[in-house]
Amino acid sequence: MALPPKWYQFLIGVFASLGSYLFGYDLGVIAEVVASKTFIAKFTPDDTQSGLVVSMFTTGAFFGAALAGPSGDYLGRRMTITIGAVIFCLGGGLQTGAETISYLWSGRFLAGLGVGFLVMIIPLYQAELAHPSIRGRVTALQQFMLGVGALVASWISWATFVHIKNNSAQWRVPLGIQIVPAVFLGALIFLFPESPRWLMDHGKPDQALKVLAQLHAHGNEQDAWVMAEYEQIQASITFEHEHEAKSYLELFRSRATFRRLFICCALQASIQMTGVSAIQYYSVTIYGQIGISGNDTLKYQGINSIIALVAQFCTILFIDRTGRRWPLIWGNLANMVTFIIATILLAKFPPGVSNNTGAQWGFIIMTWLYNFSFSCTCGPLSWIIPAEVFDTRTRSKGVSIATMTSFAFNTLIGQVTPIAMSHIGYKYYYLFIICNLTNAIFFWVVLPETARRPLEEMNYLFEHAPWVVIGTTKDSYASHDLENRLNEITHEAEVKRSGSVLHEEELGQKDVR
Repeated sequence: MALPPKWYQFLIGVFASLGSYLFGYDLGVIAEVVASKTFIAKFTPDDTQSGLVVSMFTTGAFFGAALAGPSGDYLGRRMTITIGAVIFCLGGGLQTGAETISYLWSGRFLAGLGVGFLVMIIPLYQAELAHPSIRGRVTALQQFMLGVGALVASWISWATFVHIKNNSAQWRVPLGIQIVPAVFLGALIFLFPESPRWLMDHGKPDQALKVLAQLHAHGNEQDAWVMAEYEQIQASITFEHEHEAKSYLELFRSRATFRRLFICCALQASIQMTGVSAIQYYSVTIYGQIGISGNDTLKYQGINSIIALVAQFCTILFIDRTGRRWPLIWGNLANMVTFIIATILLAKFPPGVSNNTGAQWGFIIMTWLYNFSFSCTCGPLSWIIPAEVFDTRTRSKGVSIATMTSFAFNTLIGQVTPIAMSHIGYKYYYLFIICNLTNAIFFWVVLPETARRPLEEMNYLFEHAPWVVIGTTKDSYASHDLENRLNEITHEAEVKRSGSVLHEEELGQKDVR
């Protein structure tokens, strides 16, 4: 029996998000790598060099995100995913075999370049394939699989850190394992359909209709929803070819397009300023500030990864019901509270002066609560919102710039954090307390609700919603004929289908008589 269409779309999203798994694995594994005694003995890095091990990856990802935009437009979504996977494999191999720190930096840059391709194009691909009613949970897979990668990396890192102490396999094995899922992703992505919007945009309407039917109606090209969405995409792309962005420069010329770009870039920057990257990259050092050993840190981080996965699963279940706006606001406020308490604990119970077990456990619990808050709100939404707000002609370009912004700030945090922790200690966390508060205020003021809208509706939304959305509701800027038409057609199809079933039952009863 064929899978229900929404399950089929969801499973495509799961496989594509192997690219996010690679990113999450790197986030989880690098803390162990830079803290390994065999790594330190081989490379003897100072704070700046350790920072470069982290930041060369995110620097590569910055350029990968930039290149993925034009690649996604010209070569297609699937080919761009394959290119990213191949580059990542090359970088992973170079890291695993590195004999000097320069080779390691080169491998980190290449792996980051590949990840930049993947994390930019995958949520876009997922959003373009998913039905509006499940688009949030499908694109939330980006963060969920990132969490799966971090979880696997945490426990592999703990095992090699504890059980391999006398040779470089302590850090080479965790770095080498990441190549395996990249091979599967690059080799098998062409078993799944190309984006129908990309096909339509490149003069292949027959293939686009076939893919839409495959995604939504078990191949039935005459299905009411399929025909309505096909016509809507066709009309939207015809308009976009005549009026919308043909270059990156034009993203800044249209009021509605620039507004979307501004919100998405601000969102991606704000995610890095929540403090998540500092905790992920330098967990051993951060836990050490309150007297927790490296072995224990990696064990607690493994538990942290499980907590994150539970939070991300909650997002998949509920994000299309809760919407986007308020979870993002409340998530930043919760992040702020956990950082305030953790900073107080670091200030009151410094290592070497006080060995307070209660304070250590309080700090651990705060990092766990922070991780739950971030992972069920800010993290997933940083991928969901940019993937859904742009139109077809600007989607690759807009998501590319937003993702570049994320990696630019990620690189900044990765390079600055070890130096800041060495010089000012817990006072560094004041930055994240302030930023979480300002993030919440900013999105309360400017972010309209985007949940459960067809992608072709986003132009209407950002042209009609006020710039300051405080005090407004979605209904005040949600009445548009195309959206209503899709809903009406779907309802009519369901009524006809149920009427046909009733008619058949009545005929059956007459035959019995």
